[in-house]
Amino acid sequence: MRKSLSLSSDCSLPSVDDDVDSVCSDELLGSQSRRWLADLLTGSVEPEPQGDVNTVGRDGLFVDYHFPLGELELQTGVKWKRPRELCQSPQFIVNGASRLDVRQGKLNDCWLLSAISSLAVHRSLLKKVVPLKQSFQDGYNGSFIFRFWQYGQWEEVRIDDLLPTRDNELIYLSSPERHEFWSSLLEKAYAKLKGGYRALDMGFPHEAMVDMTGGVAEVLSIATLPRDLPGFLRSLLSKGALINCANCQGPLEQRNELGIMFRHAYSLTAVEQVKTDRGPVDLVRILNPWGNTEWEGPWSDQDSPEWNTVSRSEQQRLDRVRREDGEFWMSVSDFRQHFEQMEVCHLTDALSESESGVKPWSSIIHHGNWVPNVSAGGPAHSGIFWQNPQFLFVLTEVDPNSSKKTCSFILALMQKHQRRRGMNFSIALHIYPAHLKNTYLTEDNLRSRPPILCSPQYSSRREVVLRGSLPPGRYIIIPSTAESNQQGAFLLRVLTEPGNGASPAQKPGPQDTSSVTEPSFPHQAALPSPKSARRLFEKHCNKKGFCKPVHLHNLLMEAIQGGVLKGSEKFLALEHCKSLVVLMDSQGIAQLNWMDFQSLWDKIRRWTDIFLVFDKNKTQRLEYQEVAPALKAAGITVDDLVMQLVGLRYTEPDMTISYPGFLYLLMKLESMIHKFQAYDMGGMGSVTVSYTQWLHMTMYN
Repeated sequence: MRKSLSLSSDCSLPSVDDDVDSVCSDELLGSQSRRWLADLLTGSVEPEPQGDVNTVGRDGLFVDYHFPLGELELQTGVKWKRPRELCQSPQFIVNGASRLDVRQGKLNDCWLLSAISSLAVHRSLLKKVVPLKQSFQDGYNGSFIFRFWQYGQWEEVRIDDLLPTRDNELIYLSSPERHEFWSSLLEKAYAKLKGGYRALDMGFPHEAMVDMTGGVAEVLSIATLPRDLPGFLRSLLSKGALINCANCQGPLEQRNELGIMFRHAYSLTAVEQVKTDRGPVDLVRILNPWGNTEWEGPWSDQDSPEWNTVSRSEQQRLDRVRREDGEFWMSVSDFRQHFEQMEVCHLTDALSESESGVKPWSSIIHHGNWVPNVSAGGPAHSGIFWQNPQFLFVLTEVDPNSSKKTCSFILALMQKHQRRRGMNFSIALHIYPAHLKNTYLTEDNLRSRPPILCSPQYSSRREVVLRGSLPPGRYIIIPSTAESNQQGAFLLRVLTEPGNGASPAQKPGPQDTSSVTEPSFPHQAALPSPKSARRLFEKHCNKKGFCKPVHLHNLLMEAIQGGVLKGSEKFLALEHCKSLVVLMDSQGIAQLNWMDFQSLWDKIRRWTDIFLVFDKNKTQRLEYQEVAPALKAAGITVDDLVMQLVGLRYTEPDMTISYPGFLYLLMKLESMIHKFQAYDMGGMGSVTVSYTQWLHMTMYN
């Protein structure tokens, strides 16, 4: 099992990977798993699915048979029970969701609980993730729905309310209020998104916060923060930032002499200047998700003499509670001394409602791809760095109350679907002054000018963040990987004050360097634009807005006929479209909604780039020897056995693979490897599935 770090490279906590909606490389698969994949590749033609593969139990309530089980849940004495079996009158939320509704269980997921606690501070954020009108009364059917932000869009996760218990007590997260279950169910939904409860055992608080807010997270060393730390923290909280902190200097989750636990995630939820008999003192409010271990130094909850200098009304203003509930106040100076790292999640447009004093960043999102030999130029010292995607960055609005007349911004580059592929790219951001006339920097331009701001180094984290401040002007942002010609998708987010912006730079053609542009990616000459794809979806879907296999077949036939792949449509079979639909279907209903289709279309565009690059002789087919390199460019490495099966199962009579066949093959491989990884939570290269699970996996794929 691979390891990841919590809070910093010096503060290591093991973690299971987080990108479960992606694929892994063959290097991660043992012989058993390759045989398993081979069996699935040579399976018979998939039957059209009938109904929902999720079903109901004997009591008529929803049962999610797709939820991955781990070792702990399968141990003797563990029983899965619904809340109504644990108490007489279960409630989804009691007296409003609160940051105090979180008590850690038998998992090392304080990183997640810390994020949930921070989330609960903002109601408008919370209800994006937790639809608040759900209940155990009206319309109850045993299922609950939660939403998480994944690569630019919100995705729904549906779970049943069966929770693992021992001796009639919840094993994992629970609320101090025994009748309340929103936080326990939220933990289960996030576990499903990541691959099971086992996947939550250690991780990054900032990644959980990103998944629950759509914000941008960065990791900061407290020792390097400005001298005016209270002002800095207030500025973060004024924009709605969620803040976690930790001390990484001691043994895992052991306490120091004043009660602070090492390598344990806390939430910072407020900064206040309190009036005392001796003058004002800056305090921070901290929450420990464990709920039973607090700060024991100055300003602690239990009979700390410092509170005797504060009036009762001032204590009421701070909402001070004198009990060991995990929440406590401490001075800013003690905070500096006893905490080492801060993880900050900057909110963007995720705040759907304005909250008093909270003004989140304005956000611009761009999806992009690094395509070998096309747009994967590698690092700045490579000779083809200019080939990387470029984005024009225009700053016009100076920061409010800025004496330096500069424009602050935060750039965030996230690599998509990489970790479970075993291909953690090292990525970075560079910013250059833009050309005076053009919006694209050529090889000569980049050779003659250094970057004015860049990432300190290439990093293999899921997301790298670059914070800066520049004078008003025009700039170019270049996202890149540490090696040239690596295939991958990315998400670039640009956070600025309202009025500033970023857009893809126009690449000049050879004829007229001032106005002529050429496609940045091969698929632009082969497929309709995203806007045209939306029109095609609306044209071909049914009246309820769903796209069935026959609709997708008609849509793709029309889409292919208009580009350089014209003629390939004759190889497109309805059976291909049935598989594409069920492999992308997020609801188990054998049809795609618009969000499902968007995800499919994004894959088709990326895979079309690869197909056209590796179709060397431009026959609209891949020769058999071109298939393995093309799969590798998509992040999937297979051995000779699997390639032999590909030749038998997916090629035309002349041993070539057509364009529709290539899409079908990639979708099949990606989906089946993803399913394997969902069950192989320990990363051991083998899985154990029940008879029913096997039928579900093989019948509906």
